[in-house]
Amino acid sequence: MQHRELGRSGLRTAPLVLGGNVFGWTADEATSFRVLDAFVAGGGNAIDTANMYSAWVPGHEGGESEAIIGKWLQQRSRRDDVLIFSKVGMQMGDGRQGLGKAYIKTAVEESLGRLKTDYIDLYQSHQDDEERAVTEPLEAYAELIQEGKVRAIGASNFGAGRLRAALQASETQGLPRYETFQPEYNLYQREGLEKELLPLCQEYGLGIIPYFGLASGFLTGKYRSEKDLAKSVRGSSIGPKYLNERGLRILDALDAVVARHPGASPAQVALAWIMARPGLTAPIASATSIRQVEELTKAMQLELTDADIHQLSQASS
Repeated sequence: MQHRELGRSGLRTAPLVLGGNVFGWTADEATSFRVLDAFVAGGGNAIDTANMYSAWVPGHEGGESEAIIGKWLQQRSRRDDVLIFSKVGMQMGDGRQGLGKAYIKTAVEESLGRLKTDYIDLYQSHQDDEERAVTEPLEAYAELIQEGKVRAIGASNFGAGRLRAALQASETQGLPRYETFQPEYNLYQREGLEKELLPLCQEYGLGIIPYFGLASGFLTGKYRSEKDLAKSVRGSSIGPKYLNERGLRILDALDAVVARHPGASPAQVALAWIMARPGLTAPIASATSIRQVEELTKAMQLELTDADIHQLSQASS
């Protein structure tokens, strides 16, 4: 399996990143440990989380995912085997949000404590803080890198203009630069990345690690009609967003490609399509069972033909 560099950071990831948003939410600690074990056993080496996972759950305050990952790292002695990606900036309640320098310095210490580690491999601005200059978080990250608490930095959910401004500031002011970009991207959601951000990331050599690679589960193929929406807690949001003419056309294309690859699944094909796209480094996908994570990791071994890629790209255009 060929690992891929995250921008120019020197960090190299397998072609699939494990999403940690479900840990402590729809996957309890024991289940999360099993998923993490299976992911590493399947060849994965990068885990993505954030300080705000899962603050949206009643009774949670954020940090639940990081805490579970930290326990797993400690109990399994896995810190040297994996890359840990975390993020800062989104709303956690009680005013804990944004990319102010002082807040970042506080938030990273809290994340390091929960993760039970001295450093985070990739620390990301979870969303832009447009009330601040693009240089303010970069100045905070410069100090954290100097202190050895962060190895590389990335951005998520930025517009093209602000991301370019940040990259230019890094060049002209000697500040660390965002080495990765994390957008929403999958066979259904393409335009938001492809129109402006993908060319920008390619121009500056950023790695792209898209989230929602399976479109909240729609691209697994298990949601094909209104009656399927009761299959999970995500069903209510999937229906109006994806169950339409274009969504069903994409599922038909996935089925056609699956038929040419015995043993493959729609989810594997959907992820393999992202892995094959020029400029894309590694999609992020989450799992809540060993069976799911074993299926997802097999996507790293699936080689799509040019005809497969063309059919999927045409169906989702």
